[in-house]
Amino acid sequence: MIKKLKFGTRTPGWFIIVLDLFISFVALILAYFIRFDLNTDITIFKTEWNKISESILVFFILKFLVFFVFKIHKGLIRHTSNQDLKRLFLALAVFTISLILFGKLKFHYIDRAYIFPTSILIIEFFVSLIILFGSRYLIKIAYNETIKIKIEPQNILVYGAGVSAIITRNTIENDPKNNQKIMGFIDDNPKLAGARIGGIYVYSSTEFTMLCNTFNIKTLIIAIQNPILSNQKKIIDLCLENNIQVQKIPDPRSWINGEFSTKQFTKIKIEELLGRNSILLEKDKVEKELNQKIILVTGAAGSIGSGIAEQIALFNPKLLILLDQAESPLFDLQFTLLNDFPELKFELVIGDVCNEIRMLNLFKTFKPQLVFHAAAYKHVPMMEMNPCEAVATNILGTKIITDLSDSFKVEKFVMISTDKAVNPTNVMGASKRVAEMYVENKNKASETNYITTRFGNVLGSNGSVIPLFQKQIEKGGPITITDERISRYFMTISEACQLVLEAGVMGKGGEIFIFDMGKSVKIIDLAKKMIALSGLELGRDIDIKITGLRPGEKLHEELLANEENTLPTHHSKILIAKNRLTTSEQIISIEELITLIPLQDNKKIVKKMKEIVEEYISNNSIYEALD
Repeated sequence: MIKKLKFGTRTPGWFIIVLDLFISFVALILAYFIRFDLNTDITIFKTEWNKISESILVFFILKFLVFFVFKIHKGLIRHTSNQDLKRLFLALAVFTISLILFGKLKFHYIDRAYIFPTSILIIEFFVSLIILFGSRYLIKIAYNETIKIKIEPQNILVYGAGVSAIITRNTIENDPKNNQKIMGFIDDNPKLAGARIGGIYVYSSTEFTMLCNTFNIKTLIIAIQNPILSNQKKIIDLCLENNIQVQKIPDPRSWINGEFSTKQFTKIKIEELLGRNSILLEKDKVEKELNQKIILVTGAAGSIGSGIAEQIALFNPKLLILLDQAESPLFDLQFTLLNDFPELKFELVIGDVCNEIRMLNLFKTFKPQLVFHAAAYKHVPMMEMNPCEAVATNILGTKIITDLSDSFKVEKFVMISTDKAVNPTNVMGASKRVAEMYVENKNKASETNYITTRFGNVLGSNGSVIPLFQKQIEKGGPITITDERISRYFMTISEACQLVLEAGVMGKGGEIFIFDMGKSVKIIDLAKKMIALSGLELGRDIDIKITGLRPGEKLHEELLANEENTLPTHHSKILIAKNRLTTSEQIISIEELITLIPLQDNKKIVKKMKEIVEEYISNNSIYEALD
């Protein structure tokens, strides 16, 4: 007894094969109708049937075998995918070609008669293809309609009108559990305005606000792989202001079998709100500088150090030496490099840049040709409480690596500095400024080219404001901000690391390169955007709490001191700071400062730094008394 077939149960394989064979037989009959121009003369059909009656069994047996080999009966028709249709197409093609070849052999070597006329087989192929494809899609559509969520549809817009947007539309429409309804596509290209994609209008991005109000838009899906970032930022800002959720399609490399589902839509990252276009490296020059070189990266386990290491790995170094005293993060970096760069030759070295014996052994063993010095303590409040350690790592550690680079005739030494070294108001910034001075002075009488790069806060780096805010949001708040007025320059880890490499290549020695960080961003605005991106509402779901400036903290950072000015370079985002030259008296004072480290007297150390860096004036700190 045949069981009643219904959606949600698996249709037996034998039933699918029988149905497909029946459809194929119908297609064969239709092929004859088409072949004879829909002429229904019964005499003609009797004549043709007499010719093929002996061949019809061959038709069914061969088609059954081909369908069985290609496992056409295995797929769930209600979930027919592109892969299923591709397999069905190949099966039909193999069947038709095989029957045509058998017919040729029969005609030439057996009885001068074909199994079926070639024209009939070709027509049957296309008719079968249309009916089998169509029947599967009809069943799939009918099934999707029966299980669709019966709730109010959510009106959405898709940002983009290219291939990614078309795939997004298909994905949404084919997901029965998705209640989103696309009301339109928006695109930056005004020439596309008025066009249609699958019956849905394309609008200019300038009409975004109007569309949101007209259609009560709840979500915007970004479906552009390489958008104009400044335009994208404007659209996202408008979404956040109007409580519209923003999603984006994932990177195509993460799609499964070339497809993705609505479950893979991702949230916008706060980094994408910078609105800056990607940095383009002069890859030929960078590769020439890094290719087949022995390169040392200190502080390699940190955010910048690991980012630089991954960038260097792209340019085929002879050996990459990764130095850090943080064991676990260095292990994580090792795992990343082994997976992403299996051909890369690298060495992990556990060590402290303040340990001169260990560093000497490292230089003797590996003899690096290029050094990227990223090892440093960077947290302002912590260094304000621990000046001795700031001086030890940021100054003594830099001096040791700088001197060894000179002794071992390193080609280039690139130091990673910070905007907090400009007119410093805290111990950390002052220690980095002293390190800059030592490096700049060393360049005067050394064969090594010493270069300094200076930039601001890096989004997403270890201990930075973004991960902190994210943790606070996940815990339900409040988000803590030291002052409503406080602002910072930001760039992504990728931007910072690429610019470090570019500056290292163009540097001739003695320069302090500063990076174009764009506009300064108010931290409170950053917090509000992160709250909105999380789908929460400020004041209802989560609060912002003002805690007051921390010791040594500035309201606004600077990239240049008052006495400095800049010179342009060939790269629009890199400038050269014309800095004051370090005097021999300051170098002597730096040596004296280092001798104070064992004494562990914070006041003496800070007082000495203020003598070396005249513009160092403490802010909101116990060391204001020393000014």
